[in-house]
Parts: sequence; structure tokens; C-alpha cells
Amino acid sequence: MAYDRYLAVCHPLHYTSLMTSKLCSQMAFCSWICGFLCSFFLVIPSSRLLFCGPRIIDHFFCDFISLINISCNTTLATDKIFYAFAWIVILYSLLLTIISYVQIIRTICHLPSQLSRRKAFSTCASHLTVVLTFYGTIIFMYIRPTTQYILNMDKVVSVFYVVVIPLLNPVVYSLRNKEVHEALRKHVARLGVLCKC
Repeated sequence: MAYDRYLAVCHPLHYTSLMTSKLCSQMAFCSWICGFLCSFFLVIPSSRLLFCGPRIIDHFFCDFISLINISCNTTLATDKIFYAFAWIVILYSLLLTIISYVQIIRTICHLPSQLSRRKAFSTCASHLTVVLTFYGTIIFMYIRPTTQYILNMDKVVSVFYVVVIPLLNPVVYSLRNKEVHEALRKHVARLGVLCKC
């Protein structure tokens, strides 16, 4: 999405020729392949973990960190592999997003009118808010040594990137739609009338 915003803001006249359905498919395919490969490379070290105690994961989904926590053998090598993958994957994708937004902000700052700058910033602000919230929770969760994990806090943070952010995406993007604004106003007005009764 950051690349899509970059093309829309920095190259608006060439957007349709640059952002083709073939490019979208290739980008989605690359994302899926990268996700599969990263997961696959974590399956190998996790298959070597021994579970000799209670096999109950104290989490609401089966996360790799939860498996390491219930393992009874030393997991130093597994920790290092997981930590390296987390750094590479998260920070690389964050770096690409930051680069695209630096270009976007540079282009927006060179726009001639105040109105066009405000409109461009409002277009990108919703995406940037969701992205920063997502990366903030992911970095908090995965880019720290596993010895520093606090299980209850991790569950709360996990809810953010597993449940809250995916629910926020349609809300944040649809709030820019005029029809949604009008429907929301009518609903709030109706609730106000019901509360007075």
C-alpha cells in the first residue's frame, strides 16, 4: 500500500500505467512467498523443540514465542534464528514503507497550493496511522529477546495486531468516504433523538 500511495502522490499522471493488475499480482505473490518462506524457516527449529511438561499454550493463538516458552530444552539457537528473522523481515518492510513515505512527504511539500497539500496529507494520514500502529505493536512483540517477554502484556499487544488493526483498516479508510460520513451523521443524530426520549 505504501508503494501504491507513492505512485498515486508522486506520479499521478503515470499511476494507471505503472500500477497495473500484473504488478499488483506480482507484489501480492512476493508477499505471500516471503511470508511462507519465513514461516517455513521457523518450522525447522521449532520441530526440534522438546515439550516434556504441560503442553498448554498460555495464549489465544499458537505463536512461535509461546512454543519457545513451553519448551523444556535450551532454545538459544532457536531464539537467535527467530530474532534474526524478526529483525530482517520487520525492519526491511518498515524501511521500504519509510522510504516511500519520505518521497511522498517530499512531493507533498512541493505542491503549490495549501489546499492540495492538505488534501494529499489527509489521503496518506489514515494509511500512515494504521501502518505506524501495526509496526509499533509488531516491533514491541518480536524485536526483543525472548527473555524479556511478559506473557500477559504480550497477549494484550497481540490483540492489537491480530484483531484491532485489521478491524481498524476498513473503518479508517471508509471514514474518508462522503457517503459513510453522511450515514454516520444520520446514525449519531438518531442516537441523540433516542437518548432524549
